[in-house]
Amino acid sequence: MWIPLVIAALIPLILIGMYNGLVSIRNQCDEAWSNIDTELKRRYELIPNLVNTVKGFAKHERELLQEVTAMREKASSNDGSIASQAADESALQGVLSKLMVRLEAYPEVKASPNFLELQSELSNTENRIQAALRFYNGNIRANNNKVQQFPSNIIAGMFGFQLREFFELDIPEARIVPKVEF
Repeated sequence: MWIPLVIAALIPLILIGMYNGLVSIRNQCDEAWSNIDTELKRRYELIPNLVNTVKGFAKHERELLQEVTAMREKASSNDGSIASQAADESALQGVLSKLMVRLEAYPEVKASPNFLELQSELSNTENRIQAALRFYNGNIRANNNKVQQFPSNIIAGMFGFQLREFFELDIPEARIVPKVEF
């Protein structure tokens, strides 16, 4: 006689636990995205300083500097889907990488204290962005697992919990194995 009552009491508790778990992971995903957004804004604020510092040294790199500025504007104003933001971020990282490679040819730029400080800040920011992306994507994986796995998928479907997109940067240069020659 007690067994059906215990089971009847446990089922709502289990359902409440699953629902609360889904809410918790959804909030963690939102928090992780906020962390990425903060780091991207930090990068967007550093880029104009970098461009202005370099302008004085590398006057004939004007087209590349304009491209960096245009890509920064495009990426910073993108409020679209995760995939479109990732595409803009990939393009921005590509032109920033191209700029840094080109600047290696200018010893006076590499010796500038302002440039060295900005380069260090940008590198630090890129590392923070990568850490935030790993944290975000980990939360997305946990969210998607809960939304798809039984029995929490039933609760997710009933209350409109959705799968979320991973933030993936598509930088072809990162996929190429570097050649090392001695």
